[in-house]
Amino acid sequence: MFARPRSNDERRKVPAKVKGPATGALSWLIEKCLDSAEWSDLSASTRRRYTVYRAIQETSGSKSLTTIDRGVILAGRDKRRDKPHAVNTFLKAMRGIAPTLNAKLLTGANDEVGFFGWTEDELARFEAKWPVGTRQRLAFDLSLHSGFRRGDAVKIGCQHVRSGELSIRTEKTGNVVLRPILPMLAESTAAPPTGDLAFIISEHGRAFTKESYGN
Repeated sequence: MFARPRSNDERRKVPAKVKGPATGALSWLIEKCLDSAEWSDLSASTRRRYTVYRAIQETSGSKSLTTIDRGVILAGRDKRRDKPHAVNTFLKAMRGIAPTLNAKLLTGANDEVGFFGWTEDELARFEAKWPVGTRQRLAFDLSLHSGFRRGDAVKIGCQHVRSGELSIRTEKTGNVVLRPILPMLAESTAAPPTGDLAFIISEHGRAFTKESYGN
């Protein structure tokens, strides 16, 4: 009817620690890597890209490091060959923890030609479709007339304007980059619906993340 009082010994009991990966296993090395100062120094976007480490832990985490050689890496690459960009992310992630020994990256469908560049006619058609004062035109002008990557474009706001220039420490390199504010860009950033701390804002008035902006 009543619970039995716990003894002093029971009160002093400490929950057992969750057992981590075995020393010398691939998961053990990955955890060491993710806990390193070098990892924490990487940009947030780079760390997100290497969620592949968690997938590797799930599929091969218990394997001993002594069994992982170039042949194993190549087998992992070839198993994923129908997704060349995923393969290359896998290889780049493994370079820091295993002997990839210059395992060749794969070529994707569009890698040889790169991204398609718009023609002057296509630029003019977009400008006709989306006049100054639309969110689409602002994003277009900011990209076209500054050349910043999307990760920087979504952060640019009034605080980055200095004496007719845009000044921002870029996400990818960490360097401060200056760009002149050309007349077309000045016109777009002065027209609604622009924000203050971020020129490009959503219909809810919030800044975009790099990923949502890309979508």
